[in-house]
Amino acid sequence: MKSASLLSERLRSHRLTAPAASVTDAAAHMLAVQSQDFTAGRWALAARTRREPTLHLVDRAFDRGDLVRAWTMRGTLHIIPARDLRWVLSVTGDRQRQQAAGRRRDLGIDRTMVDAAVAAVVPRLSDGGLTRAEMFEVFSGIGIDPSGQRGIHLLSELTLDGLICQGPVVTRERVSRDQRFVLVEQHIREHAAPDDPLAELFVRYVDGHGPAGVADFAWWSGLTLGRSREARDRAAGRVVEIEEGLFVSGARPRRSPSVADVLALGAFDEYYISYADRTAVCAPEHLALVGPGKNGMVRATIIADGRVIGCWTHASASLGSAPELFVADADDEAVRSALARFTRFLDG
Repeated sequence: MKSASLLSERLRSHRLTAPAASVTDAAAHMLAVQSQDFTAGRWALAARTRREPTLHLVDRAFDRGDLVRAWTMRGTLHIIPARDLRWVLSVTGDRQRQQAAGRRRDLGIDRTMVDAAVAAVVPRLSDGGLTRAEMFEVFSGIGIDPSGQRGIHLLSELTLDGLICQGPVVTRERVSRDQRFVLVEQHIREHAAPDDPLAELFVRYVDGHGPAGVADFAWWSGLTLGRSREARDRAAGRVVEIEEGLFVSGARPRRSPSVADVLALGAFDEYYISYADRTAVCAPEHLALVGPGKNGMVRATIIADGRVIGCWTHASASLGSAPELFVADADDEAVRSALARFTRFLDG
């Protein structure tokens, strides 16, 4: 597929040139948005929504229980519609446990420890939930040292068990990066139940990320290539193969003529991170500048006509500092306009 056509179709699938009517619609379309950087994850949804929703508006979707954050795949936090959490974990949960098994053994996490943690936290979670720091205090109170990532791995295990998720956003004077862990059975009002969850995962990935192939889906979902091929086969008839091995949704969102050509996307944005081969959107010589780096970080990017042309930071955008551009002929005014939208998102 020609590069320009590929990028045009991906921008459309990602709702970057065909923005959704609401934040929750954008989340439903994308299914899962990488969000270990919580501000970036919320911005990813706002950037895919009409009428410039603010951070406060996005946070209200968490407070209502429409959205949650959880370790949905690859042992990585994602924002996901609450109703989709259970069935997604039914597909990815065992694989996540396999991938984390060695580290959890090193940390001494076994079923006995998990059961003790459950017994300690469940009574405390029934009254509005607990922050991560408060969860760690509970662990410490029963003799479980949460340091060295033990606490994080325990929280992940309780999530994969279907017990907890991250829900309401903790109120702060400045931008809040904290949520309360809550009980799934109390916080999530309804659970979707697709007939074939594995096929559904492939279809929903293609809806929000196509054109894409099996290798891309395997990277994004964390599933094996064999399991990913099975997902593709079971999704036959629900996605369109536009070229051999390259799929798009059968129902394409309508583009908006008013979307800017230059966009500021946050750290770990799905448009960059969610493919096995990222050279379609970023020149090979710039991949190391964007990431993932040795620390696992993926920087926020400036894209023009679908291609990465530079990087920026949330802090520098708020201060009005210039981003790091990779091209000499970038439209500086368009770049400033893209970053200004992010500052309005934070301040609105």
